Amino acid sequence: MIIIENGLSSNGLTNLSPVEENIVKALESSPTEYRYRNLGELRFELKMRERFIVNARSMDEGDAKFAAFEHSYFNSTFWIKTPYGYRLRDSKLPSEAIEDIFTNSSAYSFECVTSIVLIYYKSILDMIRTSYFNQLFSPLLVWGHNYDDDMGMVTYEGVDYIPGDVYYFSNPDYDDPIWMGENSVFLKEDQYFGHGVGIMTHDEMIEALNTLRKKDATEPAFLLQQVTRLKFADLYRYA
Repeated sequence: MIIIENGLSSNGLTNLSPVEENIVKALESSPTEYRYRNLGELRFELKMRERFIVNARSMDEGDAKFAAFEHSYFNSTFWIKTPYGYRLRDSKLPSEAIEDIFTNSSAYSFECVTSIVLIYYKSILDMIRTSYFNQLFSPLLVWGHNYDDDMGMVTYEGVDYIPGDVYYFSNPDYDDPIWMGENSVFLKEDQYFGHGVGIMTHDEMIEALNTLRKKDATEPAFLLQQVTRLKFADLYRYA
């Protein structure tokens, strides 16, 4: 449910997009309490979640490939490959480098954790002032769980099915470690985006991962009961 300080209601929100309306419905119907200081803070989260969905679809439609780190590549105009990930060149702005990943996607190859981080960076860039983005995320190192603390990524127990949430499909009997699971953006009811597999239903995601298990595997893939989100209220300060 949505709880706003001073007794305000989400009914005070106007001119919502269809995606934002779906997010509000999901928040309202959830048994979890989602608390906001004002309507502006709630609207910011709605728009940010919508950007997650838009940018996930953009990545799906783009030409970025799926690869483990040793076979990965980023546009060398912006990035230098290090043992820990891709470091932004000192002469380049974080905002320009993140935009390039989505406008020049064929120059990139990465795995699913990195895809989520990149979707988050692009969505934050879409939502806050460019000058703030460049201050917050400089210097910038990208790969897997190497990301800037100012992003405010957190993981909780439970699955609430709020559009824009990030969920993890675990594949315990994987063959290749790169397929030990799939990080996915929940787009809408029974629709998920995972880099490397595309947009799928829950059952299709499970089926895809089950084909990537080791010989004589006994444990099927499953949706882990956890959710990853950003600290929206912290980022709202920079809008």
